[in-house]
Amino acid sequence: MNKSLLRKEIIKKRDSIKPELRRDKSRLIQKRLTVLKEYREAKTVLLFASFDSEVDTSGIIDDALQRGKRVVLPKVDTEEKRLALYSIKTRTELKPGFKGIPEPDSLPEREVSLEEIDFILVPGVAFDENGGRLGYGGGYYDKLLGGLNRKPHLVAVAFEEQILEKVPVSNHDIRIPKIVTDQRIIEINK
Repeated sequence: MNKSLLRKEIIKKRDSIKPELRRDKSRLIQKRLTVLKEYREAKTVLLFASFDSEVDTSGIIDDALQRGKRVVLPKVDTEEKRLALYSIKTRTELKPGFKGIPEPDSLPEREVSLEEIDFILVPGVAFDENGGRLGYGGGYYDKLLGGLNRKPHLVAVAFEEQILEKVPVSNHDIRIPKIVTDQRIIEINK
């Protein structure tokens, strides 16, 4: 199956999870994620603000802020086709941006370099148990992560419904070593 059809199918499946159940599953994912050693020890974390039927990351963002972590979120730069990274002090600073996704302000003094980040929470449409990731098709995260010299901890969050037997991946696709779902933590041994 091609990536675009699979993407549509999984988003439809994710959209069909009832809102109350999605909320409960998101809370379970947050509980599992926030006890991970990689997350607890990270000082600067790159998170993402969820939209539509994604795992709700608002609790994760709040948790990181409460723990005194430097919280960074991406802002899509459509001209350069890249993600620019900016720190936030509170979640109320986020405003609808690219495709309605909540994004931080692009204040120059708040811009953060990828090299400063210890932990990256990676979004995606679907994942497999080998660390394969199907993104939204823009290639933004693959481009961002492909340019890393030092590897921060990469962790994805997903509902169990988003875990497939096999996700179609290309050579440039970045594999995710750990995936946190509402039922388990999938660790990929390289």
